Amino acid sequence: MLLKINPDNPQERQIQIVVDILKKGGIVAYPTDTFYGIGCDIMNKKAIEKIYTLKQRDRTKPFSFICPDLKDIATYAKISNFAYRNMKRLLPGPYTFVLPGSRMVPKIMLTKRKTAGIRVPDNQIALHLAKGLGNPVISTSATDPKGAIFADPSLLHDYFENRLDAVIDGGPVPNAPSSVISLIDDVPEIIRYGAGNVDIFE
Repeated sequence: MLLKINPDNPQERQIQIVVDILKKGGIVAYPTDTFYGIGCDIMNKKAIEKIYTLKQRDRTKPFSFICPDLKDIATYAKISNFAYRNMKRLLPGPYTFVLPGSRMVPKIMLTKRKTAGIRVPDNQIALHLAKGLGNPVISTSATDPKGAIFADPSLLHDYFENRLDAVIDGGPVPNAPSSVISLIDDVPEIIRYGAGNVDIFE
């Protein structure tokens, strides 16, 4: 299913269709402020397993996930005052923050160090999906196993066919990776330079 959704003002009815798919354990592709992402409900282990298979990804490398809002992050990660202050300046935006995961995060989504990668992207469709679902949404770039990126949602739809339950066409996206910043122990470490200015951490 290829669904066109307005990126600036997502239609509630269309968002609800996709949220219902996520609630049933479905896998969807959706736009973010970096790439098109593939995701599912973070609380659905079967759906997460399917995405690992789809991406041919090592299960020791957890996916990051999207929260609809900075205050939601506190449910899924331990946030110090330092981390909160810095994240507040940059979110929503093209950043992935690595933080100590809370007990709410399924084990399959944590690294060996019990950390999680969390995003609040500057994209209304992605935020509406996470908000509508009531749980974070897994976020991994929509690529083939060789890492080729699908910038066009209709090509993405044709490539994955019935392996995805829905593909949202939310228009063009920047096609640049997020900057990844670890804020573990209040020591900022830039793990990947991507979209988004990271000067405050240098």
